[in-house]
Formats: sequence, structure tokens, C-alpha cells
Amino acid sequence: MRQDIMSIPVSEVFEPREGCPLCRLRDMLENRVVDYITGAAMMEPDVRQETNRLGFCYPHYQKMLKKQNRLGVGLILESHLEELDNRVFDKSPIFGKSSRRQSGSAEILLSTCFVCGRIDWSMERMLLTICRLWESERDFRRLFEEQQVLCLPHFSLLTHAAQDKMSKKAYPDFHKTCAGLCREYLTKLRADVSHFCRMFDYRNTDQDADWGDSRDSIERAVWWLTSYLPK
Repeated sequence: MRQDIMSIPVSEVFEPREGCPLCRLRDMLENRVVDYITGAAMMEPDVRQETNRLGFCYPHYQKMLKKQNRLGVGLILESHLEELDNRVFDKSPIFGKSSRRQSGSAEILLSTCFVCGRIDWSMERMLLTICRLWESERDFRRLFEEQQVLCLPHFSLLTHAAQDKMSKKAYPDFHKTCAGLCREYLTKLRADVSHFCRMFDYRNTDQDADWGDSRDSIERAVWWLTSYLPK
């Protein structure tokens, strides 16, 4: 398979053939952006301008704090809070348009995240690469078909993207493969969750009762439905 700057990271996340490849891709992108923003990039004026404007969501504040660079996070917060104060609270609201504008400004700030935005931007380009490789590279198509599963959110994301990015000739087979990866996993998952529930029947309370693969089925179901494993 021919490699380029876009196909290399895609190939890397599809190699393991374990779990959802797009979950691995998202996690890889997320780790890179968090490392980037908690490193030297935080002092770059253009980057700081963006973090001041966008802020971060709660999960990404958590990940930033885990990098053990409290001073760096503090500097980011210092200028972000100043920006927030200037944009939302600098002028005292009065009844009417001014108060509604203040509420609207706060709502906008709460809906944006620098890390999420970077991930979404990169993911869109990676999805385009996946579609291109599926159509042009037989080795990648085989690698895709050998995946263990696609979680439901990434099945939706990928198939919707492919509708716009793939040729009408290639899309039906691609969608069928994606749906097959989901359905095969879902069939086993449903059986495991049902078995888990049956194990609480009084007839299955024996110490030697066979739980099979059902013990972690609840966590796996939450992961498949949301793309995030419960902690």
C-alpha cells in the first residue's frame, strides 16, 4: 500500500485489528492535541488567541491537568478568563438586547473547545483518506474488512462521510462492510448482555455458574453505544 503523510496515521490505527479503529484514531488525535497545547504551543500568540476565544470542555481540562503542567494550564486560564470577562461581563447588561447578547455570548463560549475543534478538523481529513484508500488500495480494503468492530457513533460518522466523499459505485460495498462489522459485534453483545441478566436468576446463583463472556458486557455495551468505555 502506498504511504503518504495522511495515509500513515490511518494505516497505524487499522493495523491492530482489535476494537474500533476510529476510536483509536480519535484517541490518537486527542492525545496529540493535548500534548501540543500543554507544550510549547501554549506560548505561541496565534494559538493563545484561539484558546482564549474557544476555551476547553471539561473532559479536555481533565486531560490537560493530567499532563502535570499546572503552570501552563494556569497561564492558559489566566488569559482565557480575561477574554471571557471582556466578551461577556465587561458591560453591565440592561433589559432588552444587551442582556440577551450577554446570555448569548456565555452560551457560545460554553459550546466551544479548542481540542474538540482540532480533533474534528483532523478527523474530517482522516475520513476522506479512509474513503480514498478504500477505493484505491486493495490492501487497505482487506485491512478494513478484517477489523473487529465499528462502534455505533463511528459507524454513523464514517458512513455519513462516505456518502459525500465516495463514488456512487464504491459506497454500497463500503456501507455493507461497515454495517457487517457492527452487526456481527452487536449480535454477540446482545447475547452477552442477556446472559449477564440471566445470571441474576435464582437458578444461576451457584458458585460454579458459567458467566461466559458476560461479566463485562454492560461496560462493552456502553462503549459500543457511545464510543467511550465507562471508568
